[in-house]
Amino acid sequence: MNSFSCSAGGALLLSCAAAAAAQVSPELWDRPRSAAAVMAQDAVRQAVAAHHARAGSRMIIVHGTRPEAQLQAEELRAWLVALAVDGARLSLRADPVAAELRIEVSE
Repeated sequence: MNSFSCSAGGALLLSCAAAAAAQVSPELWDRPRSAAAVMAQDAVRQAVAAHHARAGSRMIIVHGTRPEAQLQAEELRAWLVALAVDGARLSLRADPVAAELRIEVSE
């Protein structure tokens, strides 16, 4: 479930929370990735928009502890950097209970 949007009608209001998070769809990993496929993910698109709209924000990719989950997180990070997200403001964090990748944007 995505939680970047805080108003009716899907408008993205960034002042509604200090931190926001969204799950990346597991279907992203079922096929070859491209920049278009990565940005077609609602969670990715909303996270990038929120990140770019908040000066000084950080983007964190939360992943499970399995090697596959870490590899997916690293690949997603590489795609985000290729799509103009500042790598210095983007990090990975392992979470033993994470079943899917999650992108968090925080102040």
